[in-house]
Order: sequence, then C-alpha cells, then structure tokens
Amino acid sequence: MSVPTDSPTAGHESERAATREAPLALRMIGISKTFGSTRALVEVDLDVRPGEVHALVGENGAGKSTLMKVLSGALQPDAGRMILQGRPYAPRGPLDARDARVAMIYQELSLAPDLSVEENVLLGAEPTALGFVRRRHMRSQVEEALRLLHHPDIRPGARVGDLSIGAQQLVEVARALAAKARVVVMDEPTSSLGQADTEVLFEVIRRLRDSGVSIIYISHFLEEVRAVADRFSVLRDGRAVGTGEVASTPTSEIIRLMVGRELAEMYHRTPHEIGPVVLDLSALTGRKMPQNADLALCRGEILGIAGLIGSGRTELVRAVFGLDEVVSGQVRVDGLSTTGWKPPRMLKRGVGYLSEDRKTEGLAENLTVVDNLTLSRLEPYVSFGFLSRRRAREAAREWIRRLGIRTRGPDQPITGLSGGNQQKVALARLLHQEADVLLLDEPTRGIDVGSKVDLYALIGELAAQSKAILWISSYLPELLGVCDSLAVMHRGLLSEKRPVSDWTPEAIMRVATGGDASSPEPAAPEPAAEAAGHTPQRNASESPDPHPDEEAGE
Repeated sequence: MSVPTDSPTAGHESERAATREAPLALRMIGISKTFGSTRALVEVDLDVRPGEVHALVGENGAGKSTLMKVLSGALQPDAGRMILQGRPYAPRGPLDARDARVAMIYQELSLAPDLSVEENVLLGAEPTALGFVRRRHMRSQVEEALRLLHHPDIRPGARVGDLSIGAQQLVEVARALAAKARVVVMDEPTSSLGQADTEVLFEVIRRLRDSGVSIIYISHFLEEVRAVADRFSVLRDGRAVGTGEVASTPTSEIIRLMVGRELAEMYHRTPHEIGPVVLDLSALTGRKMPQNADLALCRGEILGIAGLIGSGRTELVRAVFGLDEVVSGQVRVDGLSTTGWKPPRMLKRGVGYLSEDRKTEGLAENLTVVDNLTLSRLEPYVSFGFLSRRRAREAAREWIRRLGIRTRGPDQPITGLSGGNQQKVALARLLHQEADVLLLDEPTRGIDVGSKVDLYALIGELAAQSKAILWISSYLPELLGVCDSLAVMHRGLLSEKRPVSDWTPEAIMRVATGGDASSPEPAAPEPAAEAAGHTPQRNASESPDPHPDEEAGE
C-alpha cells in the first residue's frame, strides 16, 4: 500500500531522501592504528550519510571502539584521513570533536550523579558572561534539548543520581543535542536498559534521524540493528569486511561477516550424565529476596534460572555464595550446611561465583590479566611464603589459550581488554580455582556471538566433567538451548525446576510475570542466525537478549 504524499510518514521519508542526496556527513578513509605489534585498524573505510542510522557491528576486539576513538579525537590514527560535512577533519582531542559537532555517547555513562540534569548536560560548556554562568540562558538551552526527548522524569533541576538508568542514558543524548551535534556515536546504548526504556531510546533515535542527524550505532544485538538502523558496516580483525542495507541483508549474512564462518549450530550439546545432588537449597530466604526458595542442583547438570530484571535471580545466588544475608532456610553443599558462610569459605568448598556486575565485582580493574585470573587461588604459586610470578604467568597463558582470550599477554592491564575478553578472564578465574559448583550470573554478558558459541561448548564440556552449573540469564534462547533443566523467578519466588523440554518461551514468560505455566508445550529449537543478538526484556517469542557485547577497550 502506498503512503499518501500528505502523510507525516511521507514527509519524513521525503526529508530523509533529500538529506541523503547531500554530501556524506562523514567519510573515514584508510584509517590505520597500531598498538605495539597489534594492528587494531587496517585501512578502514567508513561512509555515513546525512540523516541515517548506520550500525557498526563486529566481534569484541574487531576495532569498533578504536575506530570511534579516532573519530572522537581520543586517539590519533597512524594513517588515513577524515572528511566531516564535506571538509577535512583532524581532531587533536575530544574538545575539537565537540566543536566540530561530533558527540560520543559511551556505554559506561559519564555523568556526575550529584549534579542536576542541566549541570550535566552543559558540563564544561556552560554559557558565561564576565566570568559568571548565565543561569537563565543555561536553563533555556537545556529545555530546548530536552524537548525532543519527551521524557516526563527528565527535568532540568532533577538530580541525575535519582533518575532511572534509562533516563540517565537519555541525559547523555540531551548532552549531544545541546552541543548541536550532527554526528552522534552511540556505543551499546541499551546495555543496561529494559524493554520500555529501549523503545523510548529508539523513538528518540528515529526523531534525531528524521531531523537530519547522522547516528553511528554500535551493537551486536542484530534485532536492534534491524529495528533502528538503515545501513550497516562490519569490522573483523581491524578490517572493514562488508557494508550494506539492513533491510535487504539476511541476519545470517551479517553473522557470517562478523565471525568469518558459518554458525550452523548455535547451541552444541556435549553429552553428559547427571549425577547426585551437590547443591541443595531448602526454604532459603534473604533480607528481601529470595523467599522460601527450594532447589536441588546435581553434578553434571546445567540448571537455568530465568526471570525478569528485579525478580530476585541475582539475590538468590548472592545469598547462596554468602554475599547477601540469609534470614532463614538452608544451603547445603555435598550435604554439609554452609548457611551463613562467607565467600572465602565457599571458595574452599568448591563453589565459584561469576557476578553480572563485572566492573565493580567481577574484576579488579587496577590489576593485570594474570592477577585477575589467579587471585582466588594463589596456593600453587607460593613457596616458603613467596609468590612465583613466573609460574602464575605460565598458568595464565594456558587459560588464555584455552578460552581464546585476546590479550597482549598475562601482564596486560585488565582495562586494556575488550569487554568480552574481560568476561572470559572472569570465567577463567572460576575454572582456575577448580570450582565444582559454578554460579554464573549472566555469563554471556559482554561476549560477542562467536565467543558465545565457544562458551556454550565450554559449559557443555564442564558438565561432562561433572561440574554443576547454575546459569542465570535473561536470554531465553540460550537457556532453552544449553540447559538441562529450568526454573523461573518472580518477585523473589522460585518455581519448581522442570526439564528444559517441558518449557516454552511463552510458559517461561507466564511464570516470570506472575502467571501459571500450566500445560507447557515442548520448546522448539532456536535457529542459530536469529539467536545472535536481541533487545532486552522483550516478549520471549521475540528472542530477547539483554547481554551487551561491550568493547571496554581493544
């Protein structure tokens, strides 16, 4: 059906068609960047049109963040040139980029939580006269920027720390609007957002696009790319390997370009036998959550815990591991009561915990790869009270090889790794400490599609070694594809666990939203190409994937 020429949609389309006939908003030509012996970027070309959303995709370490740091002036390229709005562009630093109306919105929010919205939006760019801040003019600028967001909670005088994560993400967008940015880079902007906030952000992105702003959207969530992007470019191993129109390119082709191989089987199942119970929860109750949780995890079993954000999944494993207070109930490991034990004793009992909060709990950001990997089990490298760094490095190199961690070596600072590789180091630490019970909270958070396939295979191998795995995830396809059994949490209440074949995405969501999973039908297998990346907290039939494939560094 054709769209009437006087309709608002037709107006937007005609405006966008006109802007696309203008010169390119941005051209990056032959950009190269080397760090020591690592070629992070190799003659990369990128063209961005006016008034388009251009998705930049690729695995962790592919070069996306490095390329955008060159665009923002944070890094200087070794070779290549840039043209912005038809003019040569060579920023010497981020201030030059801001003056040139290029804005960066990073995955990790860069806001001052104790300041107001208007103070954050114009931080470092406050309008002044004779050395005094022009408060009235400042408020006017901020109100103009906020008008496009249409968010009731974001008021100029509101304290940023009191806003939701979704609203804080929009404050970052407002900062770009206040700077009159014509090219806006969004690096994994939905990584901490739920479904409602994601849809609000997408609507803002569409309004920016329709007003002629060019947006570079970094994401591995391919359903998000399909929902919001016009074109895409793929980086792999520091090289541009493909570009095209999103609407006319199959998801499977984008995945093939990202990983350099076909992913015929996303969820490979390694044969394994389920043995006796090793972790037993009886009426476990925390200060707020969980409530009277009963659960039995067996050796060789992969047990998934599903549920929406805030359902109590994380509180459950934190209580088991001794990080959160247990009010009543019992936790038993191999029949021995461990209720009230603190993490050091749980570690010695063979229980390992991988936190979903990698930045503040999962890693020591001021330490190296080898330190993070071996910190929870240093005994093998200690003789007469002295730590052998050589032996620790040798062990770290072996784990780096086994998990395919992309790093310059064991002594590289952990902050120098991409987000996905940081997550691999956190998982390697659990394996290094020889844990028999693995409590994994969102273990594929920050891991790209190719690495996820490798991780699923690794988890299967661990189950075959009689490891017991409790897997918390908001990504239903991986729970249904990898786990042997499944339970669902809702408001702190844990359902009875059932074989995974008894669950469907619809049944899981019924329980997760307070309903009854009566008469669940067998789950259909998830096609590999469609399971690669998705929007947080969508209806389960739409294959949600809240896991951010981050690039903290490359």
